[in-house]
Amino acid sequence: MKLLRNLFVIIFLFAVFVPFGNAEEKRVRWKLAMTWGPTLHPFVDTVENMADMVETMSGGNFVIRIDASNIHKSPFGVFDMVKLGQYEMGHTASYYWKGKDMSFLPLTTMPFGMTTPEQYAWFYYGGGMELMQKAYEKNGMLSFPGGNTGNQMGGWFRKEINSLDDLKGLKMRIPGFAGQVLAKLGVTVTNIPPGELYTSLERGTIDALEWVGPGMDINMGFHKIAPYYYTGWHEPATELQFLVNKKAYDKLPEKYKEILKVAMKTAAYDMYIQNYHMSANAWSTMKEKYPNIKVKTFPDEVLNAMKTSYNELLSKYKKENALFKEIMESKEAYLKKARDWTYISDYLYLKSMSDTE
Repeated sequence: MKLLRNLFVIIFLFAVFVPFGNAEEKRVRWKLAMTWGPTLHPFVDTVENMADMVETMSGGNFVIRIDASNIHKSPFGVFDMVKLGQYEMGHTASYYWKGKDMSFLPLTTMPFGMTTPEQYAWFYYGGGMELMQKAYEKNGMLSFPGGNTGNQMGGWFRKEINSLDDLKGLKMRIPGFAGQVLAKLGVTVTNIPPGELYTSLERGTIDALEWVGPGMDINMGFHKIAPYYYTGWHEPATELQFLVNKKAYDKLPEKYKEILKVAMKTAAYDMYIQNYHMSANAWSTMKEKYPNIKVKTFPDEVLNAMKTSYNELLSKYKKENALFKEIMESKEAYLKKARDWTYISDYLYLKSMSDTE
């Protein structure tokens, strides 16, 4: 992938710079604020890859400085910092801003929804990008896909979940629409910055949490405290976002706008591949290295209740927020045709392989 990226940069540089001869290029210096700390891979890698590509493709004239959350001290303040122009860019997740506008929520992922390939197809070819800009432009920003985690695991729990009663009173870190689904089932839901997750679990502030998948989770050490590791239902295609202040973007030369868009798109997809690789590696050694981890799937009773809760909330917010309704109906219409192909191309392929083993 690194070789492919380097080859792409060379081709793009040739295409961009040859027509302009030796004309003096405008120098641009931007700042980017991340929700994440400096060691949270592959999220940080994605931002660094994007910034490196922008600098290389601009011949060193367009440079983006990256500030992790330990620098700006406001992991959940990225939206406002970019909106106000304190930073030209941000790297975060849209579902953190549901308190500002519910229409941001489905731009990250939705429970029981699209897989990553389905969602990327919707973003780039099914009208998703236009709807995302519609949500952000009224806040003086643009938004672009910023890297996908793939299907996430359902979380780490101190105790096994055998019935709906086991959810009642449970304190859990889980953001997005899934958090509201579980709150409806009696879970006390909270959102905690990534850098505080382990200590919150260790101190008993929370009883359970969901993060990403084994590639990122094992390094965080959650299994030492909460050994029950549940398969996913809630975030099948979690897309991070690059936020861009629109006034700053509009001032860029057209060539720099194209460079930025190409770099963001390339880095975003590379994160999806990198995270898949990390999780595959971690999963292959997890049982041997960490025998205390107990992989579980939620009982049918619990999953059915989650789906019922999801449908009730979905109906409620469609009535309350016109743009949320527009985005969800666009995703639902696209998924209706895309899922048939996913079933044929992926599910039945995997099933046929397992049947012949």
